[in-house]
Amino acid sequence: MLRARILEELDAADLHDTLPEPVRKKYALASFAGSVKLLHRPQPGADMGAAWQRVKFDELLAQQLSMRFAYRRRRSRAAPVLKVNGPLLKSLLEKLPFRLTKAQTRAMNEVLRDLREPHPMQRLLQGDVGSGKTIVAAIACLAAVDSGTQAAVMAPTEILSEQHWRKFGEWLEPLGVRLGYLRGGMGKKEKKRMLEARVLIGTHALIQEDVEFTRLGLVVVDEQHRFGVEQRLALRKKAAASTRGLASPAAVPHQLMMSATPIPRTLSMTYFADLDVSTIDELPPGRGAVTTKLVSEKRRPDVLARIREACAEGQQAYWVCPVIGESKAGLRTALQTYEALKKELSGLRVELLHGRMPAAEKAAIMQAFQENRIQVLVATTVIEVGVDVPNASLMVIESAERFGLSQLHQLRGRIGRGARASVCILLYGEVQGNARERLKVIYESADGFEIARKDLELRGPGEFLGERQSGAPLLRFADLERDKGLVEAAVQAAAELIDTDAVAARAHIERWLGARQDLTHA
Repeated sequence: MLRARILEELDAADLHDTLPEPVRKKYALASFAGSVKLLHRPQPGADMGAAWQRVKFDELLAQQLSMRFAYRRRRSRAAPVLKVNGPLLKSLLEKLPFRLTKAQTRAMNEVLRDLREPHPMQRLLQGDVGSGKTIVAAIACLAAVDSGTQAAVMAPTEILSEQHWRKFGEWLEPLGVRLGYLRGGMGKKEKKRMLEARVLIGTHALIQEDVEFTRLGLVVVDEQHRFGVEQRLALRKKAAASTRGLASPAAVPHQLMMSATPIPRTLSMTYFADLDVSTIDELPPGRGAVTTKLVSEKRRPDVLARIREACAEGQQAYWVCPVIGESKAGLRTALQTYEALKKELSGLRVELLHGRMPAAEKAAIMQAFQENRIQVLVATTVIEVGVDVPNASLMVIESAERFGLSQLHQLRGRIGRGARASVCILLYGEVQGNARERLKVIYESADGFEIARKDLELRGPGEFLGERQSGAPLLRFADLERDKGLVEAAVQAAAELIDTDAVAARAHIERWLGARQDLTHA
């Protein structure tokens, strides 16, 4: 009954070909109508491969065209032209206590080149954990301040935003640049005082209704995949409101997004094709080597002995758990681990950190850990990004088989930040399916780009996109890794079609994406 209804609808459907004949010929594509009908009414001996090829190509092409139109729309908007050689920026570069790596310098130059353009930058700055993205963001913020505009830096967690506040303060406050920090629960008076700063740093508090900027020229979004489209748009709308009444209002600020999860090439070509990308592909010198060890849960006593040994030498340790409490999967929770370690590591100060704690309590615990008043920090993945404690040289990840590849790599990146050699212990229980492959990859590789590629292969694009889609569908037919050749062909075809036949390009997008086509462009 259902199949008959589907076939009836198929016969009545408008299956005209949205692709001009030259495109179909160049890429050896079967007809659209014939492909769809064949897939619904397979014939013995028919070439189903060509039909699937056409459907996959069309899907990839629509997505690519949509991104290209978004890129063009952005380039047509106005943005403030920022000074990239102002006195503050020059002074910072002269006074930095370290030399930028070649990769940092290259990324900095790419960002500054965009900031002096009259249309809004929308650039993704990607780099492995510890590669030095934050200083590039600080340099961009100084270009905004030198130009008489404000800069806003939004991070997904209070721990990361506070880390940025401290780090930016080290670099910018000696230059006389006033920083502001916005967090949830601030009083009106304190918030108003903070909003007078030239560089504002915070979490989602930056997009609260009562937050008003003064000519916002630059928005930096760290760990951008953790924010949804509506959250990023809210910050952009505030920027538009901040320029009303000016003689030459610039409605769109420049936007720099940062990610410590490197984006694999096929994803960069598709879901991130509307962005310009800068890559920091080397680490600063002087970092201690990180050794990764796979250790069975049965050898837990050996791990405890290793922690005691490290702390006796003045070092500190993280112990990361997958859940806070009440695990239905039978996992040891952070609360259970904390209570157990206080007894097993008596004589050492052990503390607990998780996302449900009040902000002030989390800040106090992190401050104590940074000052070496806490030897062992039991934590959830709240420490995954932004935590920088050079003296912490040992990390234990409980139930490591439960974590994703990129997440394990991010966590491991919290150690090895000082000159001392560091050790990451992956404590595993029962390992099944893909978990075995994930642990093998993280044990064998420290290359964030290779790990990201493997994570895409094992778990698909959802882990990388996070909130970026926010309602827009993932690919339904094409597979980014398996269909790499088709991805590259679609990229080439989109570049040609958008220039030669924009009407056909828009008709193709409408068929495949309809009203959903704008959901990824924020």
